[in-house]
Parts: sequence; structure tokens; C-alpha cells
Amino acid sequence: MLRNRWIIAACAALALAGCKNASTGGGSAGEASAGPTTGVTDAMIAAADGNEWLSYGRDYAEQRFSPLTQVSDKTVGQLGLAWSADLDTARGQEATPLMHDGVLYVSTAWSKVNAYDAKTGALKWSYDPKVPRETLPVACCDAVNRGVALYGDKVYLATLDGYLVALNQKDGSVAWRKEIVPDHTNYTITGAPRVAHGKVFIGSGGAEYRARGFIAAFDWASGNELWRFWTIPGDPSKSFENDAMKAAAKTWGGEWWKLGGGGTVWDAITYDPATNLVIFGTGNAEPWNPAANGREKAGADGKPGDNLYTSSIVAVNADTGAYAWHYQETPEDRWDYDSDAQITLADLTIDGKQQHVVMHVPKNGYFYILDAKSGKFVSGTPWTAQTWTTGIDPSTGRPQINPEARYEQTGKLWVSVPGAGGAHSWHPQSYSPATGLMYIPANNAGFPYMAKKGWQPSAQGFQTGLDSAATALPAIQAVRDAAMAGTTGALVAWDPVKKKEAWRVDYKGPWNGGTLATAGNLVFQGTATEQFAAYSADSGKQLWTFPTQSGIVAAPMTYAIDGQQYVAVLAGWGGVWDIAPGLLAAKSGFPRNISRLLVFKLGGTAKLPPAPPLNKLVLDPPAFTGTAAQAAHGADVYGRYCSVCHGDAAIAGALNPDLRRSGTLGSGDAFRQIVIGGALHERGMVSWKAVLTPDDAEAVRQYVIQRANEDKALEMKGKT
Repeated sequence: MLRNRWIIAACAALALAGCKNASTGGGSAGEASAGPTTGVTDAMIAAADGNEWLSYGRDYAEQRFSPLTQVSDKTVGQLGLAWSADLDTARGQEATPLMHDGVLYVSTAWSKVNAYDAKTGALKWSYDPKVPRETLPVACCDAVNRGVALYGDKVYLATLDGYLVALNQKDGSVAWRKEIVPDHTNYTITGAPRVAHGKVFIGSGGAEYRARGFIAAFDWASGNELWRFWTIPGDPSKSFENDAMKAAAKTWGGEWWKLGGGGTVWDAITYDPATNLVIFGTGNAEPWNPAANGREKAGADGKPGDNLYTSSIVAVNADTGAYAWHYQETPEDRWDYDSDAQITLADLTIDGKQQHVVMHVPKNGYFYILDAKSGKFVSGTPWTAQTWTTGIDPSTGRPQINPEARYEQTGKLWVSVPGAGGAHSWHPQSYSPATGLMYIPANNAGFPYMAKKGWQPSAQGFQTGLDSAATALPAIQAVRDAAMAGTTGALVAWDPVKKKEAWRVDYKGPWNGGTLATAGNLVFQGTATEQFAAYSADSGKQLWTFPTQSGIVAAPMTYAIDGQQYVAVLAGWGGVWDIAPGLLAAKSGFPRNISRLLVFKLGGTAKLPPAPPLNKLVLDPPAFTGTAAQAAHGADVYGRYCSVCHGDAAIAGALNPDLRRSGTLGSGDAFRQIVIGGALHERGMVSWKAVLTPDDAEAVRQYVIQRANEDKALEMKGKT
């Protein structure tokens, strides 16, 4: 019956898809050092000289719009490779390079940093924080890093294992290093810091583990913590840090604090100089399934609680960390609809009145506009297919949740559109004041949810409360075909004032790179199909493309030196889409990961070396010798502990090992040495003996063998 429901759900989706010593915020904050008067200053970031790129989103507004026009819709056909630099980290590359005073600063996977001569590509220095590879299983979505911050004479890096590091711009030497996460078994950092008024702002990831979300400010000169705002209320038997936490606690049920609660600030941070607010997004509630620990019921009436401040936009005072306002985009989040996508500020004329607004396009399929000073809801418009609501209140912005989407209440399989990957995830959008359009990297893909009966927290791995074995994509070709057909991507140009799509470019699959808009009437974007392309910003016409030999998920940037404009982008395929979705990860093919920094200019003549061939491996598994009960148990264990890295239904993407093809699959002893003994811990495959027994490991091995033989049978029929 479950497989029949999967078929129905997949077809429906296809149709619809067409810490330490911290101030607590609101209390007394530490004293910040005066901002720098030389090097990169607040005034420089605010002025946003088009020749440089000083902050993650280029300017404080995070618009990712460049005023440079040398490379334009008239000249982009002459764009060629100026230089490239190979990287030594073959994981996902998600960073936006920064450029100041002729030097290009780039963070890579494993939180490394390289500084290049921005004109010639000569390496000036490099820094490796030596992140323990055992950190990888704690990182939800690959060993990625989205960028550094520049301020004064420093480069600021947040490392995967939870440290904030200040490097000297001149030579990459360490000025200071501070531990900023409560522990290293539940928290990681992949986001780029932001800097303003002598403070470095950063949060963390970990909402699938046992993390309590926060954003904190650190002194730019010393690294001392100045304030910390927690996004989730703590143990109510202890004093709440501030009134915001006291109010939020009323929206939670059960003993939410024992799992941390989630709500992590893993990416979106925007400083607004007009209001002196730090405006940031928060992640999902933990566990996903709200019935798993009773978090869904708040108060004696037993009604669903909103679980503040998860999946929300929150604003705090930049100087003190005191709560200013919030708007929750996804109350009762049970679908992993993080609100951590980049936040953009702009002055828009709405209904004849100019307003200073926040624009946000989170995972849940809505385009939101809020008043930047008060957080008042202005509008929320579905810009893509979505099934989790039946609508949204136009005055309050409160969504009406589709009763069928509350899967923990129905007890049924629910395939939601968008899925957990989001209609738009972390991949940065860009906004052009010239066209009035927002350019959004769109993912069109559903995701199956089913509550796990009798679920209990464990000491290791994801804590979602889902039955990942029951929702694994079955080896039924009709189901696979429907799921693959309903999984696509697009570049969408959205008019926030008219609340409608202006144009779109459809892609074969999802998880394409971030965007860059320029005054040259251009939009740049890399794709999962190993292309870097330029489009006309007003019409969407493709004007130029370059074969990158690798999938691109990062966002491009541009700068100018000596009157010459350059466009730079990191190539390197990876991240969550290449890990968890299994078969669906191959919708765009199997992109290579040849991690490189690519820099272009008009008339560039540099060449890339020939690309290695794409090898299609043939399945050749050993015979299945287990029992049906053993394989079923193995499916349950694999779904909970293994699928997040090795793929749904034991089908991996291009980044992590595909266990169906593992050389150890034929040996129970070798398999146990890895899973239980931790034989490959230095490669990131840690021991799972805290939660699994040798019998569990053998059950997983038999399940993977069974799955490999099922897929081999499909291949023998000429299917893929």
C-alpha cells in the first residue's frame, strides 16, 4: 500500500511542480573596539565601490548588483577566461570571492582560505585551519564554506568545526582564533561572517542534531564576544535570557530544549545601516516531525504551537543584540523550510509609496516583503508551486496550513512541494535596481515525509523523527520516472512590486548556482550541467556560455582593476543535493567536481586543461544472502543514519561513496570495521558504535546488497 501511495504522491508532485561568557541579547553587551580607520571600513562597505567586492553580498543591502558596465549585453560575447586556479579540496565549493586592493580572497571547502593577485592569479598566501575530518558527519550538508569577511586589515573566517578566525590580510597569519559554538558534536559553521561597527556577526548550523540556534557578535580587533542572541528558548526551569525567550517558550510544547530546538542561523545575515539592525534568518525546528517529542502542542488547549523563532526572519539591535522584531514565515515547521536564504534590502515604491523593505525568498515557495524597520508584513506571494498551504492571510501574512501536510497527524505519506531542498535554498539571489527584478535560482522538486512511529532520540546522527526507510524511492521504474520528471530547476526573474514572474530560464535539474546582476544588463549564473552563462537581465535571453568542466553551486562576483572588468566564480559540485536525494541527484547528470576558481575578462584567452571523461560504473554486487527481516531492519537503520551522506535508497550522488559499489560489500568483517570500528574516520567516516551494533551493521550491508541487486535488475532491462 505504501508503494501505491508513493506512486500517487509522486504523480501529484509532478503535476504541481509543471556560549561562553556571552551576553544574552537584551542585557548588557560587551564594549566594542572602535571600527578601523584604515583598510576596509564601514564607510567603504556602505559606499560599495563597484571596482571592489568587499562583503558577501557586495554591499550592506546584499543586492549582489554591480554598477560595472564594461562587460555588458553588447560585449559579453567577447568574454574569455583570464586565469584559473585549481583547488585542493574536491568537495562542494560555495563561496563568493571578495576583492580589495588588488587581492582576491577565497574560502574553499574544509574552511581553507586562498589569497590571489586578482589581476594575474598568482597565489599570495593560503591558510588551512586543519578542520578534523571527523567533523564531516556532524555537518548536515558537506564540508562547505560560503565566504570570508574583510574589515580593517583582517580577513575573517568561520570554520566548519566552530571557530572564528581573524587572519592578517598581508600574509594570512592568524591574528586571533575564538571558539564560538557550545560543542563540536552538534554544531558546525558553513556561513560567511558579516561585519559592521566594529563587530563580526556569525551563527551556526546543526538544526538536524541537538543544536540551539544563535547569532553572536564578536569584537573585530580582539575576538571577544560582545553579545549573543539565542533563537530558541532554553530550559524553562532556568531563567530565560530575555523577554523574547520568555515569549517564545509559550509557543513550544513537550521538552523541546532537550534536543536544542533547532532554529540555527546558518547563512542569512544582513546588516541594515538605515535602522542599525542585524536582520537574519533561522532554520527548521528540531525534530522535523513535531509529534516526535511533543513540541507541536503549546499550552493546555493542545493546539499546535508556532515554535518561535524557527523558520523566521528576526531583527536585533546591532549594538546590543536586543530583540527588535520577528516575522515567522513557516509556523509549525515540519518540512525543513529554513528561512536561511539570503536577505535583501531595497527601497521599493509600493502602492505609490516608497518603502525601505526586506525581500526574502526562503525554501517554502513564497516571496516575502517586510518593512525593514518594524518587520510589518507587506506581502507574501507564491512564486512557484507549493502545496503546504491553502493560502496566506493578506493582512497578517499568516499561512493557512494544508491539513494533509501535517503528516504526523494523518499518519500518511506526504510528498510536499517544495521539498526539504527548498524552492530556493542558500544559493544567493540578486536584485537589479535597473530592472526592478530579483533573479532567483529555483529548485522544482518534492520531498516525501512520513512520521516514524515510536521514534526516540539517539546519541548520534540526524534527529528528524521521520521514517526514512518507508519513504525511500522504491525500485519501481514508474515511480522513479515520475519523480525524475518532476525534479527540475530554473532561473526565475521575479518582479516584487508587480508580484509576478517577468521571465524564466528552465534547467534540466535543480541545485544551480547563485546569481549576479550588473548594470551592463546582465545576469550571470553557473549550473549543475557544467556551464557558466550570461543572460540579458531584462529579457532572459542567453548571450554567452562557458563550459566549466564541473557543476557550479556558488555565486559569481565582479570587480575591476586598471579599467579592466573581471568576473569570477568558484566551480566545484557538492552540497546537500549531491548527497541526500539519491537517484534524483543525477537529474542534471553526474557533474564532475573539478574544484577551481575561474576568472574571466573581455578578450581573455586562457584555456582549461582537457576534462577527464565521465565514467559510468556498472553495478556488480554480491548475491543477497540475508533474510527479509534483516534487510527490512537494515533499511530502517540505513534510512536514519546513512542516507544523509550516502543517498536515499542507497543511491549516492557524485560526491560521497556509493555503497552499492563498495569493495567491502562482499565482506561482513570489512564492512563492520568501517561502520563500527571507525577504520576510515580520518576520511570523515566515523564509528557509529554509539548507536549501532555489529548486527545492525550487517543488516545495513544486506540491505545495500539487496538494493544493489534490485538496481542491477533494472539496468539489465535497459533502464537507468
